Amino acid sequence: MTELYRMLSEQDSNRRSVVLTVLEEPYLGEKALLCEGKLLCCSDPEGLLARQNLEFMQTEACGVIELEGKAVFCEPVGREKTLAVCGGGHVSAAVVRLGKMTGFHTIVFEDRPKFADNVRLAGADEVYCEPFETGLDRIDGSTDTYFVIATRGHRYDHVCLRKIAEKDHAYIGMIGSRRRVAMLKRTLEEEGVNRQVLDGLHAPIGLAINAETPAEIAVSIMAEIISEKNGKNRAGEYPRELMHALLDEGTERGRKVLATIVRRKGSAPREIGTKMLIYEDGTTVGTIGGGCAEAEIFSQARYLLTVGETGARICHVDMTTENVEDEGMVCGGRVDILLEVV
Repeated sequence: MTELYRMLSEQDSNRRSVVLTVLEEPYLGEKALLCEGKLLCCSDPEGLLARQNLEFMQTEACGVIELEGKAVFCEPVGREKTLAVCGGGHVSAAVVRLGKMTGFHTIVFEDRPKFADNVRLAGADEVYCEPFETGLDRIDGSTDTYFVIATRGHRYDHVCLRKIAEKDHAYIGMIGSRRRVAMLKRTLEEEGVNRQVLDGLHAPIGLAINAETPAEIAVSIMAEIISEKNGKNRAGEYPRELMHALLDEGTERGRKVLATIVRRKGSAPREIGTKMLIYEDGTTVGTIGGGCAEAEIFSQARYLLTVGETGARICHVDMTTENVEDEGMVCGGRVDILLEVV
């Protein structure tokens, strides 16, 4: 299985990858990796997935499909969500903090050393202290990259927006008055910037919550970005930390179990495709929502590791009304969680 994750980590981020996992015996836990409809890796060359014609797998959303009467979890793989911020002022620092809290890989472009240090202290994963134009040349962008333009002046906004408009992106937002934004868009269109990209610009940036302070403005910006992100067809996510842990075979924390939500009904806390890794020593990477549901999964995963079991199993967690009072659960749904010993 490690080989599948290694191949997944090496895939071109702009190519469509899908991970398939069989959810029923006798094939439970069998996995396959496809890229652009081509089968790259299969955990069992004689299994259910190996004998299928999988070129039709073009779905963009996580879910359970059926192959030969068996349930199969189909997981189009989304890239890690990246928050790319132009500018290192007070609003940008607050955006970085919220971005880190909400699971984004954060990159900041700032040409002033003092302000670059401020966003480093705010927790930015990468900071490029150089002219905006050369800094932005360092990243390609992707359909999972969210750009925020919050520089100190109109001419810097101009440079940043012109460069970003050439890149793949999920979102572009810019701080500025409607008049200033309209003028900039007209200028850039005259310079040949794609009109469709300019029409998609979120400016003034953020949701209208009457924000005033840098922290409040950052909340409005991140609320809009999260709304955009979650309004799209969801795909399974393998964040950088999780993928690194899956590929790490020399850890002192012992063996590990990957927990993935594969079915969801009602008001469960997290979406299908959400993952958590549980180590033999009790440490974890990621979360599937916390509370009693996560505690139950943690307990079952530790049991699998303690008894030395291999393979996979499905864990059913019921958070319906009958259990809420007894367990103190705040949700009222049901989830099926796939546990895989990695």
